Amino acid sequence: MILFSRVRGLPVLTDGEGGRLGVVRDLTVDAAAGAVTRLRLRRGWLRGQAAPSWQDVIAVRADRLVVRAGAGEDVAEGPPHHDLLGRRVLTETGEECGTVLDAAFDPVTGRIKTIRTTLTELPADRMLGLGDHALVVRAIRTDRV
Repeated sequence: MILFSRVRGLPVLTDGEGGRLGVVRDLTVDAAAGAVTRLRLRRGWLRGQAAPSWQDVIAVRADRLVVRAGAGEDVAEGPPHHDLLGRRVLTETGEECGTVLDAAFDPVTGRIKTIRTTLTELPADRMLGLGDHALVVRAIRTDRV
């Protein structure tokens, strides 16, 4: 497992010649699938941003990530990006569950395992959606007999 906070700020290199593509700014999450789908990179002052797919990641090391050559040349079209870290957490019934501090995920598959909040640690299978306002998670039912 690796933490989101450990990936942010890492340089991203391409395989082969090892050219520098950029630095990880954030990770895009599909909350319903419970997985990281894209890297969000800063490419430099005048070079803009890039968003390679997580499927293009070949290696995750403590000091860098390596992606396939040609991956993420431009910011990709697709679902909107919302930061997970720092996001408010609410259940679908509106109960406050804190703020996301970090998340642990499998670096090979991109599957998120746990989300650590200011109040608790949640399994990723409780995630329902991620938007501008909050990460919405499934409430735990305590009324079962």
